[in-house]
Amino acid sequence: MQIALIGCGAIGSALLELVKGDAGLQIAAIVVPSDSQDAARAVAQRLAPGAQVLQALPADGVDLVVEAAGHAAITQHVLPALQRGLPCIVASVGALSAPGLPEQLEAAARAGRTQVQLIAGAIGGIDALAAARIGGLDTVRYTGRKPPQAWKGTPAEQRCDLDSLVVETLIFEGTARDAAAQLPKNANVAATVSLAGLGLDRTLVCLIADPAVRENLYQVVAAGAFGSFELTMRNQPLAANPKTSALTVFSAVRALRGHVVPLVI
Repeated sequence: MQIALIGCGAIGSALLELVKGDAGLQIAAIVVPSDSQDAARAVAQRLAPGAQVLQALPADGVDLVVEAAGHAAITQHVLPALQRGLPCIVASVGALSAPGLPEQLEAAARAGRTQVQLIAGAIGGIDALAAARIGGLDTVRYTGRKPPQAWKGTPAEQRCDLDSLVVETLIFEGTARDAAAQLPKNANVAATVSLAGLGLDRTLVCLIADPAVRENLYQVVAAGAFGSFELTMRNQPLAANPKTSALTVFSAVRALRGHVVPLVI
């Protein structure tokens, strides 16, 4: 299978490292902006020597597109790929917090008679949450707790001094939609939980900077006619980007391999 990877940053590079020896998976193209092409070529030379480094998806020779580039790539690359009939795997699920974007993705996939897959990323239990929605789901609350340094480069820096925190500090509390609007770089898990469950406006989100933790901690509590469940995950951050859990990369690799292995769960 010929793969086009959109993005070659921390997530994209880690993904290439993990799939470089996979039979049946060939990275045919790496799509990055012009100012990132030199860095992408260096990565490609080491991890995907057969890949072209391009600014846009090639006209042919691609069977599957994997997005790992951030929210802007959804509109710029994923929507046109779906319209062309190319199946896509999307890592930047937080982008779907933008009004109308989920509907645009669905319309593009329908027009191309293909499918877009949203990875679970850093959170687990998405299958159970989606099943609970069918059985009757009343409340969903997501709490994200990360070390202070994981909040650097976000609006949290205007709300507290991250370098001097000695106790846990509430960064945000509200709906998943508001969390995505105010802290877009930390929206992927909240958006994933929302899309699987009650939606952006009915999913409650609490985000915390905690100097006592070294991992990224995620908790989902859900209840309804189906019953209830509580899920807590302690994820190691991605070494190249502490805002992201390493599990996000593993989730993308799992989705990619799911297109070529004979047995999928």
